[in-house]
Amino acid sequence: MQVHVNFLAVAAAAVACYIIAAIWYGAIFSKVWVRLTGITDMKPEPLNIVLVLIGSFVMAYVLDHSLVFGNAYLKTSGIQGGLMGAFFLWLGFVATVTLCTKLYEKKPWGLWLLDNAFWLIAMMVMSVILSVWP
Repeated sequence: MQVHVNFLAVAAAAVACYIIAAIWYGAIFSKVWVRLTGITDMKPEPLNIVLVLIGSFVMAYVLDHSLVFGNAYLKTSGIQGGLMGAFFLWLGFVATVTLCTKLYEKKPWGLWLLDNAFWLIAMMVMSVILSVWP
């Protein structure tokens, strides 16, 4: 099976992830995040912004490939396929890996919930963008 990558859709999904993160950790939950992490001097550095955007692009690229194969396997497509694919990818990879990290780093459960809710929402939005983009 040959996979066609729409790099414009991948870039849009990556930017969407970054915007969701800015809203989630900035406008909505900044005080909660500060309380849970203890980090009070968080200011975005240019290199960090670039690296986060690159990471979001890589995630979107891999999501795009995963959705193609996952939708063929699950026999889904469109928004439903995007949401379903994102959920299973989040559950199988993000939630499990961050759970291991949480258990060994002994961070508060609230931080795990905050971060995982973000990743679930971000991955779902990214996957919907990738699934419906022509």
